[in-house]
Amino acid sequence: MLTITTEAVMTRDAFVAALRLQAERYHHAHPFHVAMNAGKLSKRQIQIWVANRFYYQKNIPLKDAAILSNCPEATVRRAWIQRIIDHDGTVDGQGGIENWIRLAEALGVSREAVLDERYLVPGVRFAVDAYVNFARTRPWVEAVASSLTEMFAPDLMQERINAFEQHYDWIDTKGLTYFRNRLVQAPRDADSAIGIVMQYTYTREQQERAIAALSFKCDVLWSMLDAIDHEVEGS
Repeated sequence: MLTITTEAVMTRDAFVAALRLQAERYHHAHPFHVAMNAGKLSKRQIQIWVANRFYYQKNIPLKDAAILSNCPEATVRRAWIQRIIDHDGTVDGQGGIENWIRLAEALGVSREAVLDERYLVPGVRFAVDAYVNFARTRPWVEAVASSLTEMFAPDLMQERINAFEQHYDWIDTKGLTYFRNRLVQAPRDADSAIGIVMQYTYTREQQERAIAALSFKCDVLWSMLDAIDHEVEGS
């Protein structure tokens, strides 16, 4: 439970440091990711992962649309809408969601199997739906803060590219476009979100709620991997 405090507002540097400290809870350290990057997962395990992660990918624009609908600041909306464009594209066959489907195909999972969610496990659905609901119901600045896991993503993306190319030679590397794009998009998005959070948190309570929101997002990502890991045990 969040403890409300009347302490003085944190300095910018202290606030950013407190946000970055949540990296200790990021899912890069989850045993499933550790095993993936060490080349220890079976083809079936990776296929279940990519099919389940799609549910998160397809809901990202819904989360971002919820933030837009709650945000009264036009300047923020103009910046934030780029995230929806990145994932949805501007025409069919473009965007991060399409690139994730192509990744799944490169991993041997058909487009149809991804889209009909035949491999989706309940724990992943529950975690992702909780995240979208958070964005819809919490103050928009907290929802923005929850997206700051992007601060931690580029290193994980590069590590994953390296792992797939080194350990899983059955993967068509043309399907890794999603990860390569995120090497550029994630730092850009994180810088933008940090600036927004810094500008629109005025009290210590708001700062602590922003940190709690980022912590919640880390829980969402970790819970997704827990559910996937449980599903693929013994695969």
